[in-house]
Amino acid sequence: MSFKDTLGAAGLYRQSIAGCLDAAIGAAGLGAGELSAWTAKLARPLEALKSDYETGSLPLLNIPDETADIDAATAALARLSDGASTIVFYGTGGSGLGGETLAQIAGWGIPGGASPSQRSRPRIRFFDNLDPVTQAGVLGMDLEGTRFVVTSKSGGTAETLAQVITTLSALEAAGLGNEIRRMFLGVTEPEAEGRSNGLRALFRSLGIPMLEHHTGIGGRFSCLTNVGLLPALARGLDARAIRGGAREVVQAMLAATSPADFAPAVGAASMVALAKTRGVRTLVMMPYADRLGKFAEWFVQLWAESLGKKGEGTTPVPALGPLDQHSQLQHFMEGPRELALTILRVATRGKGPVIDARLARIAGSDYMAGKTIGDVVEAQSLAIAEALAKAGRPVRTIDIDHLDERTTGALLMHFMLETILAGRLLGVDPFDQPGVELAKALTRERLL
Repeated sequence: MSFKDTLGAAGLYRQSIAGCLDAAIGAAGLGAGELSAWTAKLARPLEALKSDYETGSLPLLNIPDETADIDAATAALARLSDGASTIVFYGTGGSGLGGETLAQIAGWGIPGGASPSQRSRPRIRFFDNLDPVTQAGVLGMDLEGTRFVVTSKSGGTAETLAQVITTLSALEAAGLGNEIRRMFLGVTEPEAEGRSNGLRALFRSLGIPMLEHHTGIGGRFSCLTNVGLLPALARGLDARAIRGGAREVVQAMLAATSPADFAPAVGAASMVALAKTRGVRTLVMMPYADRLGKFAEWFVQLWAESLGKKGEGTTPVPALGPLDQHSQLQHFMEGPRELALTILRVATRGKGPVIDARLARIAGSDYMAGKTIGDVVEAQSLAIAEALAKAGRPVRTIDIDHLDERTTGALLMHFMLETILAGRLLGVDPFDQPGVELAKALTRERLL
């Protein structure tokens, strides 16, 4: 199989980096031999990941095989949902974006996106950013019918603790103090000697039930744990299928005889090589589906926080098609030559409402007469990749036939492994975040 078209796990998606090669875009692209050399550098890191799976030393690779935590999360969510009209999720950064990404696959946040069965469930709301006006609005909701899922791996996240403490005070003031224990669910690390956990201590004092946050999988990599799966379950998604798609990527990794056989390795080598040899400084993630808008934001956090260290890394930017064809595309096409794009396409041909031929002709849009909305979006998603290539801009495409739980799980695992492998090429630790920790420490100092 050539670099140009690398199949994802079990054919769930197809990655093409043809638009990143010099044969397609000239001097801005990589030579085939050049890319082969960069990909070959991932032979040892790929073997290390295989060893990590066998030894269990990188739990991210093994979490798709687990089910007990799904059973526990399902039961806890069922208890919490009893009598609820709304479930609020408190958790910032990786404790929020993964769940939002999965919930959006089920239509959350998209007008008319929920199925009839989903509309029978409690509404869900995410509050992942701390803002005084927004938090005051939360406390003005119908508190009696609202339930709260609070996630903090360390239990010491200032923003999340501020949200939950003010909510507890509001419930007490509303005369609901005796109901608090059935209105909350916590997700945080288990007790550990020598390590404080403010959320656990607070919830224990109030008798609030808690689920254990996986100690070996944190933040931006936690989307396949109960952190991300609780919102998915709340929208009626099949958590086992999500993990099943992720498992297929891991199995593809184990079966790969070289990095060139493994789509995340090819992706990592391409993006790093473009940065190191062609001056690419910005990576754009541009899905053509409303249900993948949060996925682009999740990718931005994953890539930025994992690789932006020691002067290394590239700046990730989220975009959404076709919307951003009418805004950011101008910059992508004719701005500084220091960016590469990933176009994520979902098969839409023949899908959606039909555009009336008579009305289209009156509007002077004969080219759309009798076409479906899906036909138009497909044409746009194909045209933008072609236009970018003609403009000499590196572009990778990833195509999926069906946007469902398996495919979503596969995409999440693909980009987590691509990011880890990119970190290995750049010589940075993809799992730490020293810059973030410094900002946290300085915030505490200012509040003392």
